Amino acid sequence: MIDLSRGLAPAALSAIEDLERRVVSADGGRLKLEWDALRHRTGQDVEDVLWWDGERLLGFLGLYAHSAPTIELAGMVDPAARRRGIGTALLDAALELCRRRRAESVLLVVPRHSAAGLSLVRRRGGRLDHSEHALQLLAEPAEVPADPRVTVRPATPADTDAVRELLRLGFGWEPPESAGHDPRALVVERDDRVVGTARVSREGDRAGIYGFVIHPDLQGRGIGRDVLHRMCRTAQGDGAAVVHLEVATDNDRALNLYTSLGFRPVITEDYYALA
Repeated sequence: MIDLSRGLAPAALSAIEDLERRVVSADGGRLKLEWDALRHRTGQDVEDVLWWDGERLLGFLGLYAHSAPTIELAGMVDPAARRRGIGTALLDAALELCRRRRAESVLLVVPRHSAAGLSLVRRRGGRLDHSEHALQLLAEPAEVPADPRVTVRPATPADTDAVRELLRLGFGWEPPESAGHDPRALVVERDDRVVGTARVSREGDRAGIYGFVIHPDLQGRGIGRDVLHRMCRTAQGDGAAVVHLEVATDNDRALNLYTSLGFRPVITEDYYALA
């Protein structure tokens, strides 16, 4: 049965973890479930759709907005329960939630190797919007000389305008007023000027780097390489066994930067726009 969840109780999180293990064991690769977000749902809105068969979870679909006008949907169906309409029911329920929230657009994240996901997208008339490589670093990053003029520190409320401008330049959407208030947000300074930002989240022994932007006027000068190296070393020093991030498949400059530091592709994910 469908369960529209406002926040996820420990039992539900455990069931999602078990389902994820079953799906990855059968399909390989990884799933973009964004565990940091799942564990910190506010409980104010319905953000997750679950399909239960008694006490066994057979399907899950999460909504992720990150304060952007676009809502991303990512989930999974138990390999033993596919072709029963569970994926379609989850998607129908999630799209209704997106309509109620007046989302400007909706993107369904589909692992490229997922035949079931691609079939669902085609039935719903999905249009490929963009694709991303998921990469991970399992060893120490390649050595990079540190620029003494560059510093990385936690963002403060005073950085909000600068962070919003960087996100606007880097991702082409209008960030919310709260940008820069995230306790996981960092700012990059060069000669005391804010020139970059990123967000680092921790998920068990995994660290994720998101929203990494260096001001376009200063790209190509080694700042991004230096900062990424520092973030990786800091995360590993704090106990992270894996550092992961995503990059658009057509962003050759960023992809070359990440692979030169030791990141390796794990999977390619396609983002389909749904009506």
